[in-house]
Amino acid sequence: MDEQAMLTRDLVLRLCANATEFDEAWIDDDAKVVVPFTASRDTALIRAIVSAGEALGVERLLVCRTRAEYAYEPVTEVPVDAEALIALVRGWGAEPTDFLVAIEDISAGVLVTTTELTVAAGPDVFVRELVGPDLAAARIAFGEEARTSRDPELLRAAQRYACLEQGARHARGTRGPGPDLAERIEQRLDSLRRGSPRATTALRALRGAWGWAMLVVLLLAGVFVPGVPAALPVVLAMVWLLAQLAWLARSRTVAFSTLVRTLAFGAFLAWPMALAELALAGALGLAADDPYAYAYVAVPVEEVGKLLPLLLCLFVARRRFRRFAAVDLLLLAAASGAGFHVAEQAVRAMLVAGGSVDPFAAHLGMFALLPGWVEVPVAAVSTQPFQEVALLRFSGHAVTSGLVGAALGLALVGARRYGVWLWALPPLALGAAALEHLNFNAVVAGLDPTPLTTAVFALYGDGAATRWLLLLLLVLAVLLDYRVARSATAEVPRLPGRPPLAALVRAAHGRAVRVRVRVPGDIAPTFRHFGLLWARIPVALVETLATILHEYAVMVVAASRGPATLCRSWIFLRRRREYAMGAARAAGRPWRRSPSREELAETEVQLATRLGVGPRSASIAAVAVLAVSTALAHPALSGSVPHADGAYALMSLRALSDWVAALPAGTRPWVWAGGVALASLLVSGWSVPREHPSVRHFLRDPRGNLGGLLGALAPGQVPYGVAGLVGFALPARTDRLLRPRG
Repeated sequence: MDEQAMLTRDLVLRLCANATEFDEAWIDDDAKVVVPFTASRDTALIRAIVSAGEALGVERLLVCRTRAEYAYEPVTEVPVDAEALIALVRGWGAEPTDFLVAIEDISAGVLVTTTELTVAAGPDVFVRELVGPDLAAARIAFGEEARTSRDPELLRAAQRYACLEQGARHARGTRGPGPDLAERIEQRLDSLRRGSPRATTALRALRGAWGWAMLVVLLLAGVFVPGVPAALPVVLAMVWLLAQLAWLARSRTVAFSTLVRTLAFGAFLAWPMALAELALAGALGLAADDPYAYAYVAVPVEEVGKLLPLLLCLFVARRRFRRFAAVDLLLLAAASGAGFHVAEQAVRAMLVAGGSVDPFAAHLGMFALLPGWVEVPVAAVSTQPFQEVALLRFSGHAVTSGLVGAALGLALVGARRYGVWLWALPPLALGAAALEHLNFNAVVAGLDPTPLTTAVFALYGDGAATRWLLLLLLVLAVLLDYRVARSATAEVPRLPGRPPLAALVRAAHGRAVRVRVRVPGDIAPTFRHFGLLWARIPVALVETLATILHEYAVMVVAASRGPATLCRSWIFLRRRREYAMGAARAAGRPWRRSPSREELAETEVQLATRLGVGPRSASIAAVAVLAVSTALAHPALSGSVPHADGAYALMSLRALSDWVAALPAGTRPWVWAGGVALASLLVSGWSVPREHPSVRHFLRDPRGNLGGLLGALAPGQVPYGVAGLVGFALPARTDRLLRPRG
């Protein structure tokens, strides 16, 4: 505090609406967690308040009585010590009174009333010391207590702090809007799983058997059709790229199976985009193979067309779209771009395997970060008496589309919290992606880029920095998602076990309090904003890291319990993040609660019990063929191909048409069989297994339990099974990751 003691009225007016209620504007500032609860007026409550202050790493507390008759008393500053606070309260006399305990920077506080009603508000680490680790359960318990007791004061507090749903208790239906098309389909599937378990098991076994059969068909197509083996690495590289992004995007709420299906849909988009390019080129009076069509027709059509899956989500799954995290838009856009990249690069790989020369070989590999980029050697005229060979890089459609999706996600999720200026990011990202695509297509068509485009493109390394820019936006999106989701901490079931990095979180909060106290309130708003930002950034980084490590700890301990527990933990963590993002983005408005909070809480209890911390223990070429199955009959898509390098969709489909026509008649059926096989492998069998066969029963009766094995291990589900088996090799001490010390 300042040298002149703060008066009680000054502190109360900043935090409180009256003597027993917090001010809504103060609560909304920095999205504080608020939990009302009842507690006896004894030393245990005082010690809990002191523990809450210690959790924030502060050294002093501000204490005052909140009634009007004490408005001109000075606020008392006490050390974070239970005995000092108890002595202060006892010094007020034997008559009960309402009082407030606040942190120095007024970022958290506790209102203690003359009755048993107590309200805690502030960061979640502060409130947990007062009400327990599960904030959502504490709020629900208080709401039930208020409803049962019919105490007017408790009911008022429960309604004010949204611990009770609005409306009558007997109101029909759940609060919020109804399901969209995607959710209705998911509900039908859930009802089928619960109502017909035998049929569900049979369908899963059929899916697994079909997947392995299609894998055999695809391998046979690679034997009989020349060029297909060269195209298959493109598919694997794009799936591996999506796996890398999904692993790094720790705040994602979309399943990996959705990303792989979006990849297949992106490959199919090559056909309608080729028709759109043909129509636009004709409207501009350009031939389809005109060099200017490569740059000024292909680039805008393809860069916008690759974002169609996001638009489709907005119409087909609009409720789900409103629960998206920022990284979800990045991942879906990257998956769509990966599919389109496959459709082009697969044609190029097949033509090269057929004897053509490919000057634009893609960089694929298991150890490549975001594989699929293309490096084009360009002879740059230099002022020196010799010529210098420069490399122009095209990062690939997955990276450029992911860049635009990341910018859209940051703007959509963060604009309300950090300002509308974030909506300037999507046009900038789209311009950067289009510029990189334009330079690549210009080189392919033999055009010379303008000096302006060359200069602007050189600002980010002639395409070499695009991947790193995407990774930077991904990190920012993860930080934003966790920061936004923390505002819904009081509505989401907790993560099982002890949160990690408690000391580091306490130190970060303590530093933030000390910095905020030193920032004057009468300086220029810009300087004050940066001063508060300097205090807030380390807290956001540490809390995000702690949450990510907590999720990893849950997964590691679950892996030691076997594949079934590991897969259940994966599903729980993803759906928990989805619920948190939905609650945070709704910002108090009615929203579609899917999954329900009760379902998540039940899963959390079951998972915590299994982990020992529960209540009882304290060839993508074929995809391209499918994508153009109708377009092959279009007369405008046939004829000579002057550029057989797949520079843009129209030329790629022309090259593919000629390639299929040149195959022997006996080989063509294998092309279509391979197309069906690869499409089947991409659109099914990638979800996290929900049921697992018993190893003991399988060893006793392999033939009788083969269906269960096929249901849990379709080709795309093999990595999940491998991860579950690796978990058995983890040491027994991994349980300590979630258990409290001491």
